[in-house]
Amino acid sequence: MSNEEVLKQFLEKFDASDLHASESFDMLTITLNTGRIHDAIKFLRNDLGFGFLTDICGIHYPDAEKQLGVIYHLHNLQENIRIRLKTFVTIANPNVPTVTDLFAGANWMERETFDFYGIIFDGHPNLKRILNVDYLDYYPLRKEYPLEDPTREDKEDHFFGR
Repeated sequence: MSNEEVLKQFLEKFDASDLHASESFDMLTITLNTGRIHDAIKFLRNDLGFGFLTDICGIHYPDAEKQLGVIYHLHNLQENIRIRLKTFVTIANPNVPTVTDLFAGANWMERETFDFYGIIFDGHPNLKRILNVDYLDYYPLRKEYPLEDPTREDKEDHFFGR
């Protein structure tokens, strides 16, 4: 099975009007609407043999319209082919459906993504912080803070190429 065959079968099942497909480093990447992500992962698992959920991670693009995203990596072990799915949401509505009903291992990955990015996985059985303290009132991997402390006076810019 090749990336082209996977994409062809995927497009037969899902409307191509609101998804984007690309390929980089021999991995097919499909970006689609949040409302269809659960059905897409279920189709890939049940019909195309992508039975191993390698990873779920969050991303934050502060200058984009939909700033937060979730990336899913799945692997078909029989065919030795991998696929990446992406979906994007706004900070005002950071809700994505859970895939814990499809992959039990998604439980901790979704909790970690919630903990660090604030993405809420609707239907998750135990969505609470997993690594940070419960009273933390921000999400540490969002790019919402300056990279450097502007109040520092002990460094000289010419040492840093500025």
